[in-house]
Amino acid sequence: MTASPRAVELTVAAARAAADRKALGLVALDVSGQLVLTDVFLIASGSTERQVGAIVDAVEEALHGLGAAPVRREGQTQARWVLLDFGDLVVHVQHAEDRAYYALERLWRDCPVIELPADLHEERP
Repeated sequence: MTASPRAVELTVAAARAAADRKALGLVALDVSGQLVLTDVFLIASGSTERQVGAIVDAVEEALHGLGAAPVRREGQTQARWVLLDFGDLVVHVQHAEDRAYYALERLWRDCPVIELPADLHEERP
C-alpha cells in the first residue's frame, strides 16, 4: 500500500510551510503499509520552543487553505513535541533535542521515504 495522492499533496504543502519557518531536517515517511490510521508522517524540528510553535502555526494555516483541519493536536502547550493529526497526514514538530532523543526516523526506518521537492532541502537565507 502507498500513501494516497491527497496525503502526499498535504505533506508537500505542510513541508513548504515548515520550511518557510526554517524547520530543520524535514523527512516524510510513507507509513501506510504499517498503520491503518494514517498514510504519512512528516517530521520536522525547530531549535527553540518558539520556533516549534511558529512551524506548527504555519503548517495549520497552509493546510487550512487546502481544506484540511487537524482532527487532533497534542503537545502545543509545552511546544517540545507537537503532533498534528490531519487524518491522512500526521505532522510531528519536535524540538531538536527531543528529536535526537526519540529518533522517530530510526523507529520507522522500514517505511519508504517520500521524496520532498529539492528546494525544501536547500539552505534558505
